[in-house]
Amino acid sequence: MKTFTATPADIDKTWIVIDAEGVVLGRLASIIAMRLRGKHKPSFTPHMDMGDNVIVINAEKVQVTGNKRNKPNYWHTGYPGGIKSRTTGQILEGAHPERVVMQAVKRMLPGGPLSRRQMTNLRVYAGAAHPHEAQNPTVLDVKSMNKKNTRS
Repeated sequence: MKTFTATPADIDKTWIVIDAEGVVLGRLASIIAMRLRGKHKPSFTPHMDMGDNVIVINAEKVQVTGNKRNKPNYWHTGYPGGIKSRTTGQILEGAHPERVVMQAVKRMLPGGPLSRRQMTNLRVYAGAAHPHEAQNPTVLDVKSMNKKNTRS
């Protein structure tokens, strides 16, 4: 039996919408990362971009557990003494709450050129509205996926 390797002609990308309201950030990010890579497909090929296009809505309502809301996020401006920080809670309440979800998903993907290409298939919006209705995205219910995977 020959090993199957997907070619660009074999790749079938779909559009999915995920509502992040009330979902734990880490669990949401792992599901999104799996969908972006295409690991949920039986024809998964590690060196091909065969993941779906993912739209995340209500990013400002994502749930952060424990004391992670007070965790500082650092970045450097490039100037001497230019280290800056904001807590996760400040970012979620600020002007760009979608950056928390973007960064969590980015850190769940392996580093490299393919992962950067796969991140272009992710669109995150703070509110419930998104401009991708023309693609007829299907809704992925993440809340029910988490309930059956957790212990009661």
